[in-house]
Amino acid sequence: MTEERMIGVVGLGNMGRGMALSLMRGGFAVLGLDKNPQTAERANADGVNLAADLAEIVRRCETIVLSLPNSSIVKELLVGDGGIQDLAQRGLMIIDTTTADPEVTRELASALKLAGIVLLDAPVSGGSRGALRGELTMFLGGSEADVDAARPVLSAMGGKLFHIGDTGAGNIAKIVNNLLTASHLLTASEAFRMAEAAGVKTGQLLDAVNAGSGRSGVTLYNYPSRILSGTFDSGFTMQLMRKDVALAVSLYEKLGVDVPVTRGVGQIWSESASALADGEDFNRIVNFRSTAANCQ
Repeated sequence: MTEERMIGVVGLGNMGRGMALSLMRGGFAVLGLDKNPQTAERANADGVNLAADLAEIVRRCETIVLSLPNSSIVKELLVGDGGIQDLAQRGLMIIDTTTADPEVTRELASALKLAGIVLLDAPVSGGSRGALRGELTMFLGGSEADVDAARPVLSAMGGKLFHIGDTGAGNIAKIVNNLLTASHLLTASEAFRMAEAAGVKTGQLLDAVNAGSGRSGVTLYNYPSRILSGTFDSGFTMQLMRKDVALAVSLYEKLGVDVPVTRGVGQIWSESASALADGEDFNRIVNFRSTAANCQ
């Protein structure tokens, strides 16, 4: 068992709570924090000790894991007034599992480095179940030395660790991953809708597709476990996927890359806000009918 160390977890929602519990099973002491009292209480009921405030987390923990909705919140927590940069001593390591803007991540890492604080971008894939089981896929950005130093903590949360490159590379990889998922949901839903119109049921077709070259994570996992089952309980919301698709759109615009299909995907996911509430499961996009005439 890993020698017990105190790890802070800021953000105890579906993902953060699962990661906190996995860290505890891995032999770490965990101190959690969430601004939502109900979310914090749920984690506490599962055995996660709670900090009184951010200052206590920073004072007692040598590593802090962040699981937050977006870059703006991460930035405020790290370098805002009374944030971690103001409170921490040199040597603190921050593992940010948020899917964030890579440019913002690089700016934050540079600012924190001056204060002797390490920031790794470590966005994750695998959903709330993967978080609870310690089986997340983690896309890592940072120096090799920093990733190696963080590996015991990372390994308690993730079953598959991929060091993509320097700071920001982990977020780029996660943005690409989620763009593919967002795109596959749209193309699969259209393909299966066409089949249904032609008299072939999706349930009858799915096994054949998954044995052929058209399969994807969406057809292998999302359709059978979340969509055809009618559960729509992935724990990942429309709001979060719309945010991640918007990050992809922002990235290609900054890079000047010509990506007409991605433009269309971005348009459809953005348009879906008029029909699918932020809190809905992201798989419900398969039921959305876009009014977009084309992908240009």
